[in-house]
Amino acid sequence: MTAIRVPNPNLLLALVTAVSVCGPASAGAAGTIPAMAAATAAATGTATATGTATAVAAAAPAAAVAPTGPAAAKAAAAPKPPAVTPEVGSYDVGLMLGSQLEHNGLVPTLSLDTLIRGLKDGVGGHAITAEERDAAVRFMREARDALAEKNRAAGREFLERNAKQPGVKTMPSGLQYRVLAEGDPRGNSPAPTDQVTVRYRASLADGTEFDRSDTHDRPATFRVNTVFKGWQEAFLGMKPGAKWQLFVPPELGYGVNSPPSVPPGAVLVYELELLHVDPAPPMDPAAAKRRAVPGAKPAAPADPQH
Repeated sequence: MTAIRVPNPNLLLALVTAVSVCGPASAGAAGTIPAMAAATAAATGTATATGTATAVAAAAPAAAVAPTGPAAAKAAAAPKPPAVTPEVGSYDVGLMLGSQLEHNGLVPTLSLDTLIRGLKDGVGGHAITAEERDAAVRFMREARDALAEKNRAAGREFLERNAKQPGVKTMPSGLQYRVLAEGDPRGNSPAPTDQVTVRYRASLADGTEFDRSDTHDRPATFRVNTVFKGWQEAFLGMKPGAKWQLFVPPELGYGVNSPPSVPPGAVLVYELELLHVDPAPPMDPAAAKRRAVPGAKPAAPADPQH
């Protein structure tokens, strides 16, 4: 099964209207770990109430931490890249946009001449109206949603065939997995609030790799309940040292709001190895009593005369 790709609509909108420039889609754009879909929707950029395209950091549940120690020294010692000339930069912006259109499935729906005319008008100072911006967003969103539905249909066929493969088990949610290594039978499976350290390789159903932990400068360490449902469900059955192959349906993964390197509505395949579990610290009973309850009214102040 080959999933059909679609570009980040807000990335293209920002380029076409010359409002702003967002980062290009890259193989590592999915981030170090698969954030929950809600976080991913923000990560891929969302249109505000006024229609302004907003680019947010790619999907990672934790805030980026500045490197320290040897990593910081290495970064400081790295040579500064040469300045980009207007000719090179202009071509590369066009190449980036063209690559998005060519590789992500919108070329058949676009008039290239009209696209170039709109781009020229935008850089020439034409102020885009709210109606034009809304039309552009709807055009790209409808194309994305249509392609996502095609990918979901192809994914259902893939999962139906895959469920019959040797060693593949299917959970009630639809998550499929194959145990590659059992792990420590004496160990405890992580709880939702535990912190885990993992090694993983991420690919599409056709084998196209889009991320792996080995390419990042830090171990993939995170709290279990900060990742999407497919991983959360798998961790509940894994022991430290276990290695599973996961086949994640889109509704348990990124869904439609996927990072640029992942087609919308695509089935995801992971080789996931649970290296270490750090249990969440026990709750301090006194702190729990002091914790504010959402929606609770503050206590009335004591009467100073009593």
